Amino acid sequence: MNETRLQRHVRSPGRGLAFMLLGIPATLAGLWFITVISMITSFIGVLLFPSATMLMRTQLDAYRTRINKWTNVKIERPYLPEPPEEPGLNGIVKRFVRLLTDPATWRDYLWVVADPVVVIFTAALPGLLILYGLWGYALATFAGGMIGHYGGSDWYTWIHIDGGYDRDPERIASTVVVATVCIAAGFAIAPKMMAVYGRWGKVILGPTRKSELALRVRHLTETRSEAVDASAAELRRIERDLHDGAQARLVAMGMTLGAIEHLLDKDPEKARFLLAETRASSAKALHELRDLVRGIHPPVLADRGIGDAVKALALDHPLKTEVTADLPARPEPPVESAAYFAVSEILTNAAKHSGASRVWVDLRYENGMLRITVTDDGRGGATMEGGTGLRGIERRIGTFDGVLALSSPVGGPTIVTMELPCALSSPKTSPS
Repeated sequence: MNETRLQRHVRSPGRGLAFMLLGIPATLAGLWFITVISMITSFIGVLLFPSATMLMRTQLDAYRTRINKWTNVKIERPYLPEPPEEPGLNGIVKRFVRLLTDPATWRDYLWVVADPVVVIFTAALPGLLILYGLWGYALATFAGGMIGHYGGSDWYTWIHIDGGYDRDPERIASTVVVATVCIAAGFAIAPKMMAVYGRWGKVILGPTRKSELALRVRHLTETRSEAVDASAAELRRIERDLHDGAQARLVAMGMTLGAIEHLLDKDPEKARFLLAETRASSAKALHELRDLVRGIHPPVLADRGIGDAVKALALDHPLKTEVTADLPARPEPPVESAAYFAVSEILTNAAKHSGASRVWVDLRYENGMLRITVTDDGRGGATMEGGTGLRGIERRIGTFDGVLALSSPVGGPTIVTMELPCALSSPKTSPS
C-alpha cells in the first residue's frame, strides 16, 4: 500500500534505526564467516564455508526485503543459480569453489564490514537526531538537574551541563531549542536518507553484471518452459473443444444428410424434418466455432485493441464494471493477448469469489509499461495460493517479463495490479 508523504516522514526514522539494529546479527554472521575463511587451509574450513556463506546471505536477505519494502529502490537477490548438489567429496569441493568464486559472496562481506558505519550517516542518522533531541528535552526537564546534583558534568552540543545548569534559564532554553531543531531535522531528512541508503544497498547487495545475466537466463528458461506448457495445454483444450463440440456436430450432420438422401423419395415429410434439425445443428456448430475463435483470439481484440476488448468484456460481466483506458497506441499483439486473457480471468474470479457489487478496470501506458489495475469492492482476503488462478496469471504475464501485485486485506477492497513492459506498435483505431 502506498504511503503518504507525512507517513514516510514519520515512519522513516524508526526504520533507519531498525537497519542499524540489523547490523548486530549481520556483524556476528560476518565474524563467523571470516573465522571460517581463516580455517580454509584445513579441510574443516572447506566443510564449514558453505554454511557460513548461507548464514550471511540469510542475514543480508533481511536487508533486501526491508529496502524493497521501505524505499523506492528494488534489489534482486544477486546469487548465481546453484546446480543440483553432487554427492561425495567432489560435490563438496565443487560447491566450495563455486561459492568462493561468486562475486556476490565477497560483496556481502563488504556490506557486513562497511554498513555499520554507512548506516549511521544515512538511514539511522534521522532516528539518532530525534533520540538526541529527546535526550535534550530530558536534560531540560529533569536529567540535567540530576547530573548537576550528583556532581556530574556533560555537554549537550555547546551547552555545559553542570551543578548550576538547573538554575540557568538561558542554558535550559538553549537546550530546548537545540533539541527541537534536532527532532525537526530528523523527521525532515528521514525519507531522503532512506533513499540514499537504498541506493547504497542496490550498489552492494544488488546483482553484478555476471549474476544479472545468469539470473536472466534462468528466468527466461523458466518462462519459456511455462510458455511451452501453457501452449500445449491450450492446444489440448482447442482439440478437446473441437472434438467434443463442432466436430461431433459436423459428423452427426453428415450422417443425418445421408439419411435424408435415402428418405427424399420414400418419406419427404421426414426428410424435411431432418433437414430442419440439420439446419439447427449447423447453427449450433457455427456458434461453438465462434466461441472457440473468441477463446483463441477475440475478433474485437484483433480489430479494436485491448481497451475496447476489455470494455466488451465489461458489457458481458455480471457485476457492474467500469473501464478506463488511456492508451496512446496499441501494444504489440502478443502482449495485448496476454493482458486481455489475464483481465478476463481476474474478472471471472471477481464474479465467482469476491462477493463484490462493482469492479473498476484501469488501463494505461506509462514509462514503457502497460499498467493494468483491477479493483473490486468485495470482501477481500484473496491470496496467490488459494486456487484463485492468480499464480497462473502471474506465470502467463511472466513470459513477457510482466509482474503481478495483489493487495486484498480482509474486508476489501481487492486490488490486482499488472505491469508488462512493451512498446506501442500501432495507433489505436478508436477513442478510449
